[in-house]
Amino acid sequence: MPKTYDRAYFDKWYRNSEHAVGSTAALKRKVAMVVAQAEYYLGRPIRNVLDVGCGEGAWRAPLRALRPGIHYRGLDASEYVAMRYGRSRNIGLATFGQLAELRFDTRFDLIVCTDVLHYLKPAEIRAGLVGIGEMLEGIAFLEVFTTRDDVDGDREGFHARAPAWYLRAFREVGLLSCGSHCYLGPRLERHIAALERAQLPG
Repeated sequence: MPKTYDRAYFDKWYRNSEHAVGSTAALKRKVAMVVAQAEYYLGRPIRNVLDVGCGEGAWRAPLRALRPGIHYRGLDASEYVAMRYGRSRNIGLATFGQLAELRFDTRFDLIVCTDVLHYLKPAEIRAGLVGIGEMLEGIAFLEVFTTRDDVDGDREGFHARAPAWYLRAFREVGLLSCGSHCYLGPRLERHIAALERAQLPG
């Protein structure tokens, strides 16, 4: 049976101390790091964020604490999330693969996708990455775990792929690694030096 991302799932992996692998403090540090990266390369404060596979919108509060005027838009494949938090947290119902066709009236300074890609099949990953590459103004934070990582948490449906697989897929849509799960969008390539890239192609 397919996984169900209902309230019980989020209670177990995000609120139950026996299973949860993150903390509020760690999330705040991560968000601060990503915002700093994006603003360094953009040369200005970030104005909007697209959070793909956002779950209950955990990034929304720490983002708004750092940048109160920021526009946050979340997307998730969970009907529970969309029904419960769609209006209050601006979360729409969509899969990662639907980013291939889904577009908005603006590009995004920051696109976030954490702990999602390693649960998806290759065709859906490649389809969604096309949308990320086209909608990205600044940087993408794509938190992915691979065969080189000792992964905690939800292992159901986890696809262990080599790091090189993801780097190739990211490069195909013009995403350039700058370290710590951060990827520069195609529009920023001309602004960076060669050694700022964590992985040089070829």
